[in-house]
Amino acid sequence: MRTILARTLFLLVAGLGVAGASAAPPKKAAAKAAAPAEAAPAPAPAHAAPADEDKGKEINGVCAACHGEFGQGGKRGEYPRIAGQRAAYLKDQLKSFRARKRINIPMYPYTQERELPDEDIEAVSEYLAKIQLPTKPPEFKDSDDALTRLLAMEKVMIVPRAEGDIENGKGIYQKECFSCHGRDGRGRGKFPMLVGQYTNYLKKQVDSYLKGERPHDEEGPKGILNTLKEKDIQDILAYLTSIQDPEKQ
Repeated sequence: MRTILARTLFLLVAGLGVAGASAAPPKKAAAKAAAPAEAAPAPAPAHAAPADEDKGKEINGVCAACHGEFGQGGKRGEYPRIAGQRAAYLKDQLKSFRARKRINIPMYPYTQERELPDEDIEAVSEYLAKIQLPTKPPEFKDSDDALTRLLAMEKVMIVPRAEGDIENGKGIYQKECFSCHGRDGRGRGKFPMLVGQYTNYLKKQVDSYLKGERPHDEEGPKGILNTLKEKDIQDILAYLTSIQDPEKQ
């Protein structure tokens, strides 16, 4: 009996030894397998996601009541064109309305803090900036119905030619305006696009600048507009309406 017990104990001990020996290698293998993960470089910081286009389109539904479905403005410039405008400029102006730094009573109900947080300003500004309005009527097919033609024409933005000396306006613009608004009038950074904007709206804004009701450029040289004659300003407006077609620039 003692011999049997001794042999049984020996086998159990031997078995544990074999099991321990066979279990050890996997631990080392696991340790080796884990090493590359520990040595892997940290992931690069994620960049901010672009503004949500669908959200921007939804917010623009509120703007469309005055500025049009495609941001084309309306009432001959009473409501300005905002389609294709510089995103940085739109953001800056919306925040100015919200902070009541820019006086525009009709905009106040839509630019309260609870109605227009920063993320909404970001989304709608980026959405509007991407809208391109053609300056020529499209070519229609004979099969296009009246509704198709009407909807297509609503996207066409053609500002009537303004009266004035275009060459004189061009010279003054290239000397005084292009460094901020771009040689083609399409703006730079937070400085707005002027070409393709309603002449009546631009006149109204110039008048506000001259009266001191709206700052022309808080960071730039003061009084540029005050140095220009009324005729010169009209000539600049005439020049801007002459270059709204990119093919003619």
